[in-house]
Amino acid sequence: MSSRLATVLSVAFHPLLIPTYLFSLLLYYLPPEVFSYPPEGRRLIVLLVFIITFLLPVFGTLLLQQAGIVASLTLEERTDRRWPLLLAATCFTVLTVVFYRMSFFDHLFYMIMGIITASVYLALVINQFWKISAHSIGLGGALGILVLLHAWLPEAYLLYPIVAGCVICGAVLSARLALGAHTAKQVYTGFALGFLLGISLWGVQL
Repeated sequence: MSSRLATVLSVAFHPLLIPTYLFSLLLYYLPPEVFSYPPEGRRLIVLLVFIITFLLPVFGTLLLQQAGIVASLTLEERTDRRWPLLLAATCFTVLTVVFYRMSFFDHLFYMIMGIITASVYLALVINQFWKISAHSIGLGGALGILVLLHAWLPEAYLLYPIVAGCVICGAVLSARLALGAHTAKQVYTGFALGFLLGISLWGVQL
């Protein structure tokens, strides 16, 4: 894999973008009977997810870089990742609480965000002593959530997204290895942990 393609894949499927992709898929791909929000409501939900889980952590990381706390926005060094991960975990926690407390949102939303938030805290804890791949945890978690929802939903709505997700996961994990950002052990361990966390609510009744 060329370094340019590997970089494009790493940026396009950055861990902070995974929640936006996931909620966009659920709100716009699944049939109306699953989520009965009007188009305006769906756009607002996706926008809320994008602002809190992507824009705010990115803006905060920019401020950390300007303050000299992190050396680069790419966070290549393990020590650079501590504060950005904590910032992301805080933002994700806020959104999970919002989904939980406001009756406007479907109860599936806070369950999904709870799993995603837990994956960020997992990455934060492991990062204290080992540079695990956040891309792998995020993508593994997203694929696990799709598999979980596939088991929960009455029809096989998510079969094709799961197949596409497997292809994307393989491509992005290969990209991280091609860029030399992580070792194979860091990539595969991150994916396995993320996937297991994604299906952690297996057997829970909706």
